[in-house]
Amino acid sequence: MDEREALRLLGSDLSHAGDDAAVVGSTAITTDMLHESTDFPAGTTRYTAGWRSVAASLSDLAAMGADPTAAVAAYADEAFIEAELRAFVDGARAVCATVGAEYVGGDLDHHSEFTVATTAIGNADRPVFRSGASADELVCVTGTVGRSAAALALFDRGETDRANELFQFTPRIAAGRQLAGPATAMMDSSDGLARSLHQLAEASDCGFAVDGDSVPVDEAVESLDIDRWEAGVHFGEDFELVCTLPEAALSTVETDVPITVIGRVTDAEAGVTVDGEPLPDRGYTH
Repeated sequence: MDEREALRLLGSDLSHAGDDAAVVGSTAITTDMLHESTDFPAGTTRYTAGWRSVAASLSDLAAMGADPTAAVAAYADEAFIEAELRAFVDGARAVCATVGAEYVGGDLDHHSEFTVATTAIGNADRPVFRSGASADELVCVTGTVGRSAAALALFDRGETDRANELFQFTPRIAAGRQLAGPATAMMDSSDGLARSLHQLAEASDCGFAVDGDSVPVDEAVESLDIDRWEAGVHFGEDFELVCTLPEAALSTVETDVPITVIGRVTDAEAGVTVDGEPLPDRGYTH
């Protein structure tokens, strides 16, 4: 079974599972695992690995509308090399600093493949779950999509400096905090925009009608000879926020990044569509 099937299996026994992070009381907590073979292309620096690993967990907190407090990481590799360890921690501390959190340590272990497991905690006084969308609301996305697909193409070309820059995304903590309250449902787009829409639809028992021309594809994709739609909608690993909002609330939301309306919430029977056609439930699979 894939990750989603496994989560469904476990979800019936774990009442806090099913969202980007678990919320216990007012504490949001999340954990992620990344591997060299699937998450860090050749040319990824250890600074970028530290940044991106911790940022993935911070992004989960952003999707809950949480204010992050701290993050830790378990770092495993065949050998411990001082320069690589220091670069990893520098990246982890740097991304935490961008969102007002603190990187406070973790664990070390030997492993046959460079692997990182990260955990982040924060305060969620107004948590936003995946399950609150209602028909006729707007569906929106922060920032742009397709950055990671563009980065992978650049890694493949050996343009590693630019690729590493694109991999060092900023978790949408500020936007998540500003959307907490107005947003009725929210998650991050780490599995891709299409798959995120299907996951929101399943959790909220609704459908989505997406306008394909409205999807904000990153300019890095536009400058490369790669499939625009595939990169922006199905590739994943972009860590933007996908949310639903009542139309009247849109004008009241002020975020630090653009929010683009890409469609509307529909009845569940309509499914998830783009320009009137079914949008395949395809994206990043763990």
